[in-house]
Amino acid sequence: MSETREIHTACVIAGAGPAGLMLGFLLARAGVDVVVAEKHADFLRDFRGDTIHPSTLEVMYELGLIDEFLKLPHTRAPRLSAEMGGKTITIADFSRLPVRNRFIAFMPQWDFLNFLAAKAQSFPNFRLIMEAKVTKLLEEQGRVAGLGVETSDGTLTIRSRLVVGADGRNSVVREKAELVVESFGVPSEVVWMKLSRQAGDPNEVMGHAGPRQGFVLIDRGDYWQCGYVIRKGTFADIREKGVEAFRRMVTDVSPLPADRMQEIRSFDDTSLLTVRIDRLARWWRPGLICIGDAAHAMSPIGGVGVNLAIQDAVAAANILAHPLREGRLADADLAAVEKRRGFPTKATQKLQLMMRSSRRTDQADERKRKGPPAFIRGIARWPVLAHLAGRLIGLGFRMEHVRPR
Repeated sequence: MSETREIHTACVIAGAGPAGLMLGFLLARAGVDVVVAEKHADFLRDFRGDTIHPSTLEVMYELGLIDEFLKLPHTRAPRLSAEMGGKTITIADFSRLPVRNRFIAFMPQWDFLNFLAAKAQSFPNFRLIMEAKVTKLLEEQGRVAGLGVETSDGTLTIRSRLVVGADGRNSVVREKAELVVESFGVPSEVVWMKLSRQAGDPNEVMGHAGPRQGFVLIDRGDYWQCGYVIRKGTFADIREKGVEAFRRMVTDVSPLPADRMQEIRSFDDTSLLTVRIDRLARWWRPGLICIGDAAHAMSPIGGVGVNLAIQDAVAAANILAHPLREGRLADADLAAVEKRRGFPTKATQKLQLMMRSSRRTDQADERKRKGPPAFIRGIARWPVLAHLAGRLIGLGFRMEHVRPR
């Protein structure tokens, strides 16, 4: 029989993704009572952001968790490469970064999240509630004062001094808070799929510049996670032509053998992701703030979304932990988080928009439009730019550091 319950906490976080769990962990570590509400029953979902960048690895080092963390199954990429004109070029080199781990770790996100959740739950003031779907915001005297959630045990009211929306690019919290979203660029789509990894395959993580679409390979150890980039709204037409036609389209841009495409038995073996770039005009309201994808959706270019979310969480914890613990949270504290993270967000999104091949100059040149993006052509011409790209992808425009306890 369902029942209505009520709990009180200093901070409730909607969403147990990278941003939500990292913020929950850091706040609990700082002595703040925190509840994280996650709508799913577990973290087992394919084709989520699985790139752990050097900036995030540095955060794990600063927390004293890096040795244990890197025992989890993962593959390492000290550089990112792309194929252009039959040649492989390095587009991002991490070898000169001023951090201890100069590589991207490709790790299933459920392993990362399970690790963070386990470490957070070692604090008595941290609570993770799974299968908790946000249904409403609680408001008192013009401030957000908590969440209403539906759980398998019935309705739960969570009253708190701060609500954090960390529930992704389709955030329920930001929708119910009526925060204004600004969109940029033209949305596209990525068709994700798995193909087996076999002897003779490319040795590095690659982006393959095809005649009209891009193709991405991410090494998962015994299989490739493959991304086939298409124009938004065209997947229905692709499905209409049938899976065999789809296999031929992928073969045209993939460096893998054509017979490997037979592993795509049907469209059930694919997953469609809409790629869009947007951000909130303002990240907060009195009593509420959004971080991570809920505040700014990123393109998959460079795999920076997870790591920007982690950086948001570190900054938010550094700024908000003391006011929350001492019961003196003010609007200025929330504004300070947005101010701290606003510049790196805008700069990263600007860079992602520049990196798209659909720039006006390329559109006017049919040969360029059908070739690799301009930034890949530039790096091919000036290889030293690969180190700059490595810094921007690996560390971002503003790297955050964990404040000592």
